[in-house]
Amino acid sequence: MKKSWILVVDDEPGIRDSLSGVLADEGYQVRAVATGEQALAQLAARTYPVVLLDIWLPGMDGLETLTRIQEMEPLRRPAAIVISGHGTIETAVKATKLGAFDFLEKPLSIEKVSVTVKNALEHRRLQLENQRLKEVVQTRYHIIGESVPMKALRQQLALMAPTNGRVLIYGESGTGKELVAHAMHAHSQRAEEAFVEVNCAAIPEELIESELFGHVKGSFTGAHDDKTGKFQKADGGTLFLDEVGDMSLKTQAKVLRALEEQRFEPVGAGASVQVDVRVIAATNKNLEEEIERGNFREDLFYRLNVVPFYVPPLRERREDIPLLVNYFLNEFTTAYGRRPKELTPEAYAALEEYSWPGNVRELKNLIERIVILNPQVRIDVRHLPLPVTRRPAEIDRRALPEFASLQEARAAYEREYILKKLDEANGNVTRTAEMLGLERSNLYRKMKALGILVKE
Repeated sequence: MKKSWILVVDDEPGIRDSLSGVLADEGYQVRAVATGEQALAQLAARTYPVVLLDIWLPGMDGLETLTRIQEMEPLRRPAAIVISGHGTIETAVKATKLGAFDFLEKPLSIEKVSVTVKNALEHRRLQLENQRLKEVVQTRYHIIGESVPMKALRQQLALMAPTNGRVLIYGESGTGKELVAHAMHAHSQRAEEAFVEVNCAAIPEELIESELFGHVKGSFTGAHDDKTGKFQKADGGTLFLDEVGDMSLKTQAKVLRALEEQRFEPVGAGASVQVDVRVIAATNKNLEEEIERGNFREDLFYRLNVVPFYVPPLRERREDIPLLVNYFLNEFTTAYGRRPKELTPEAYAALEEYSWPGNVRELKNLIERIVILNPQVRIDVRHLPLPVTRRPAEIDRRALPEFASLQEARAAYEREYILKKLDEANGNVTRTAEMLGLERSNLYRKMKALGILVKE
């Protein structure tokens, strides 16, 4: 195991030698210097996880040195243990406010020094791990695109994320509404707290109240235990109501009250629960039209729609397609341990001309399939699924096709239908056979008869 470096800063040679010997015996690599200036020079040349820093130093004193240390980049900044022979509560408080991990008084106890250094190393390890996790989260929820609408979306996100304002995200299915919600939380003041997601369209009507607000044991048939709802789980953090337009009017009324009061009653409970939750909602429906139809409450709409966000469909930002393709290629070749791949100009052109009814989700699935099914490095048009390689004019010419016979028309329809199901199953023949209600062997024979390439 690699030994950790410890920097000792003290103007007394005896203290330097004593600490160096003790820490070396503990298995650390130690460098000792006499001044704050020398300490900063060492920290600039090497990363030290922990520094033991005396308050009283010639020239730049310990507190000034500590201030300079706190200005370092987080990944290089050591955990500072301040030591002093003239310790006072005032000095200890000041050192702590300046960012010191701990404060030790002279004469130093060997056991105390050993324990404090171990704790400081663990503290710094956790800090670095937290920093790296934040970077991973920010990378994961990075919004890709240099088109005008995506630049505007990022600017709007930067303005709204640090606030507690409610946001309603509009956009077609697959455009990345969930990504925007995650990014908003990751860049908010609540980033350290929970991000809780509820897909309102996926939860049965009879269960959604319990899912959102929780229930107490015995409140309804099947409620064998108490359950904490999503609102309570998101306390202090962010609650994302996805597909909010699919929520029933009864549930909408309760959500409205919870938003207004930041308080709700679990199903079957006699007491209310107070929470502090930021709500972000998303929908692929036109809620104003839903209000006119009587399907959505107008007062809830205005509560949610404080700041509207619009995520454009992929067909409205075709210039972003190459960026997204390269991002997904890198993601999936890394995930599956495949060689890096590149698309030909013709393949890029075909992807940019396609209408992308499934938006970014469809593009991501397509790139994953390309990476899995194609071992070659260079991807050409012929490696792309059939719907993508058809140009709009070609589709129009097929709108009212002429067939010589009913049998020929039936075969053409069967071919197109099987290709569509293959696309939905990401090229998996077994899954496609299940979707079509056929035996796998029968589907293989039919595919060969219809001229569909069979990947063994």
